[in-house]
Amino acid sequence: MRVLGVDPGTVITGWGVIDCHRGQLRRVDSGTIRAGRGSLPARLAMIYAELGEVARTHAPDAFSLERNFLARNVQSAFRLGEARGVAMAAAALAGLPLSEYTPATVKKTVTGHGGARKSQVQDAVLRLLALSHRLAVDEADALAVAACHALRMRYQSRVGAALSRIAEAP
Repeated sequence: MRVLGVDPGTVITGWGVIDCHRGQLRRVDSGTIRAGRGSLPARLAMIYAELGEVARTHAPDAFSLERNFLARNVQSAFRLGEARGVAMAAAALAGLPLSEYTPATVKKTVTGHGGARKSQVQDAVLRLLALSHRLAVDEADALAVAACHALRMRYQSRVGAALSRIAEAP
């Protein structure tokens, strides 16, 4: 399974593509979209276009997005919602199934603690993906979102298979 994870933002959007094969996670590619602080419509268009290009280039099977519901202020929450909206539109245009995870769920899945600090998430991503160099915070967060989806899908698949075996038992 190949997953594109996105940490949305109107100034910086992180993205990361990982492969999950037989329980092993591998970073395919990752980066940030630095939209800057200019015109909001232009920044949103840039995020949309670049996420679409990442999806075309890497052909993921799934699109995983961080679901933020808190922000420093109302205006920040609106802006974050707009960035999330264009990410959702990019996923829809690429025909990718979309999954959303709260920051606490992502942190708990990759670090074991839902209240983990940014540095702990970065360290966990380095370990999970066997990377040797520190990543930008937004890039690490996006890879964490992708890893969260891959790990949760693997877990759900195993649970489903176990339940099927139980249901088939005489």
